[in-house]
Amino acid sequence: MNTASAPIDDDLPDSKQPESVAAVLKVFAILQALSERNETGVSELSMRLAMPKATVYRFLQTMKTLGYVRQEADSERYGLTMRMFELGAKALSYPELVDLAKHHMNLLADLSGETVHLGMLIESEIIYVHKVDSRHMLGMYSKVGRRAPLHCTAIGKVLMAWEHPERRDRILDGAPFQKFREKTITDRSEFLKELEQVRQQRFAEDREEFDDHIRCVGVPIFDRLGQPLAGMSVSFPTFRYDASKVGDVVTALQKAAKDISERLGCTNYPAA
Repeated sequence: MNTASAPIDDDLPDSKQPESVAAVLKVFAILQALSERNETGVSELSMRLAMPKATVYRFLQTMKTLGYVRQEADSERYGLTMRMFELGAKALSYPELVDLAKHHMNLLADLSGETVHLGMLIESEIIYVHKVDSRHMLGMYSKVGRRAPLHCTAIGKVLMAWEHPERRDRILDGAPFQKFREKTITDRSEFLKELEQVRQQRFAEDREEFDDHIRCVGVPIFDRLGQPLAGMSVSFPTFRYDASKVGDVVTALQKAAKDISERLGCTNYPAA
């Protein structure tokens, strides 16, 4: 259920749950709403959440005092602070991963001029945990915390290509193989053939399979046990995609991912 759109009736305790539990639900409903649409006013939040304005205001002020919410002085609208990002970063199994990847991602963005993503597996999807934006006005829309499917993204493909077969099967059992674009692979057996090709060429491609007019190339990052921990990709609008130059980007991606993996303890990149 999407908490941000779920009505929270009023400021009175729910007869079916303790008042403290109802308060917690309201706090997280507000946080979820702010994460989906930053810089939002009290009235708008009140309408979206079906929650009294006085309740919304009181919770926002408390979260502001604690440092999790900021308020713009000119508009009096609210947004999340970096403290929320710090909490999310601590939830990573390898919190040092982003720190290790930042420098390489900046270099890759400088080299390619395009958006660079770092993603990890969450359930049967990937989640972007860091990104560096394209220097161009037109680039791929994304944001840290956005989820994306496994079967039609370069990061999803590299994570599955080097995953242990038994665990990969369990993960793919929960993947819907939804068709997003004309080129999306929706057949599981075809997807497994794609993963074989990914392993052979040591990188994955998204050929306009998820977002319109976007192509991506991605490589895996491994942990000290040689397991795929994350994926790193570069995304190109199709009108700036030059097949003759992509090989250089892939080589740079592989070099960066190898260094990150080795710093995480991997001694055999990429894992066979």
